[in-house]
Amino acid sequence: MESNPKFQIYLNFYRLKSPKGDIVLTGEGYATRLECINKIEHVKSSASKSSRYERVISNNNEYYFILRSANGERIGKSEMYPTPRLREEGIETVLKIAPLAAIEEFPGHEY
Repeated sequence: MESNPKFQIYLNFYRLKSPKGDIVLTGEGYATRLECINKIEHVKSSASKSSRYERVISNNNEYYFILRSANGERIGKSEMYPTPRLREEGIETVLKIAPLAAIEEFPGHEY
């Protein structure tokens, strides 16, 4: 079942869900909910710039990407992908959906 893309906030972490329901990007724990929301806004403004995606290979030979802000700060990390092609598809998804994704509380964990 497809739905609108969305950032979900849970205990000062965020995750970006695709229309298919896949988690395509996550943010680290932040000190406050407000800081988490501010990071999501940075993600929204940085996500449309392909130069902000750092492509990485893990020690287990899995592929992932890190989204960085204009000052180089890490503001998001992808899931692990088995191939570089799937990692590129993940980047394309975030490029397309993040700038317009809504922000909501993780279901069952509203403030």
